[in-house]
Amino acid sequence: MDNTNAWLLMNRTKGLGIATIQKLLSYFDTAENIYLNQRFPSELSLPQSIKQSFIKPNFKSIESDLRWLEKNNNHILTIEDDLYPPLLKNTDSPPPMLFITGDKNILLQPQLAVVGSRNATPVGLNNTTLFCKNLANNGLVITSGMALGIDGAAHNAAISVNGKTIAVMGTGLDSVYPARHKELAHEISKNGALVSEFPTNTKPNAYNFPRRNRIICGLSLGTLVVEAAIQSGTLITARQTMEINRPVMAIPGSIHSPMAKGCHLLIKQGAKLIESAQEILEELTPLAHSLSYQINEKLSALENKQTTENLDNTHLAILEHIMYEATPIDEIISNSQRSAQEVTSILLLLELENKIKALPGAQYIRI
Repeated sequence: MDNTNAWLLMNRTKGLGIATIQKLLSYFDTAENIYLNQRFPSELSLPQSIKQSFIKPNFKSIESDLRWLEKNNNHILTIEDDLYPPLLKNTDSPPPMLFITGDKNILLQPQLAVVGSRNATPVGLNNTTLFCKNLANNGLVITSGMALGIDGAAHNAAISVNGKTIAVMGTGLDSVYPARHKELAHEISKNGALVSEFPTNTKPNAYNFPRRNRIICGLSLGTLVVEAAIQSGTLITARQTMEINRPVMAIPGSIHSPMAKGCHLLIKQGAKLIESAQEILEELTPLAHSLSYQINEKLSALENKQTTENLDNTHLAILEHIMYEATPIDEIISNSQRSAQEVTSILLLLELENKIKALPGAQYIRI
C-alpha cells in the first residue's frame, strides 16, 4: 500500500464523501495510514461497509486507474496536496481527488467559467469567440465543460490565440465525451488541462454533469453565461456560482430569442449585464488579487526552494519592464517576450508585493 493506491481506493469507495475523508485524515494523518490501520474509533461513525473497504481493499478496482496514471501527462491531485486549487477547496463540497491530463499547475491560475447552450445561435457562438479570445489574451484561463455549442467555442477561442483553457469532464479521462470533440480534447491537453473527479471507465451518466458543473464554477473567479434557455443546465451552473458568492455575468440578447431568456432571467436575479470583455476583467480583478495572495502563500510553503528562486527571478524579469510612469500591459508582454497568461499572473503577485500598482486602462506603474 502506498499513498497513491490509498487515494485511488478511497475515490472508488461508495458512500465515502469529503466530510468523512477529512475526518479520517485528521485522525490518521495520511490516506496510507487509514489502510494500515485495522481499528476505527467510534467517534468517526463509519458504516460497516466503509470499514470493511479499508480492512480488505479491492486492489483490482483501481487497476485501470493505475494504468491510466502510468501514461505521460496524466496526474492525480488530492485535497491534501499543496497545489490543490484553493478556490475549489473553499467550496462546500470540493472533490477529494482530481484526475488531470495536461498541466496540473494551470489549475492555480486565474480562471473564468464560460458556459452556455449546446444549441447555440450563430450570434452566441460569435460572442463566445470574441470574448474568449480577448480574455485569454489578457491572461485569464477559460474554463468550461467541453460540451457542444458554447463550451466548445470557448475552448477553441482560447486555443486559437495560444491561450490557456481547462475542460472539466463528466466522465473518466480515459474517454472523450462528446466523441466528436476528441481532437479538441487533445488540443486542450496541450494548451491547458482536462480535469475530472471521476475515475476511469466512468460513463457519461446524466447525474455526473451537475457535479462536473460545480467544479467548473468552483475553480473559477466567476462565471460568464453567453446563452441559455430558461430550462437548462447552464442556469444550474450559474446558481452554483451564486451559492459560493462569486460573480455571475451574462450577455443580453434579443427579447425574441429563446437562448437569451436565461441570461435575462439571471440579470433580473442580480447577475451583471456584460457588454465587453473589459467589464469582465474589471469585475474579476479583486478576486484575482485574493487568489494570487493565497497561491503566493502556498508556493512559499513548498519545500522545493529552487522553484521559489526561479519564481522570484521571473518576477524581477517582468518588473524590469515596468516604468515609474504608466506602462500598458501590452508593452510589458511585448518587451518581456513572455505569454500574456504568465505576465498577468506575475503582475498580480507583484502588486501584492507592493512593487507595482494597477491603473485604469490595463496599465501598471512601478512604486
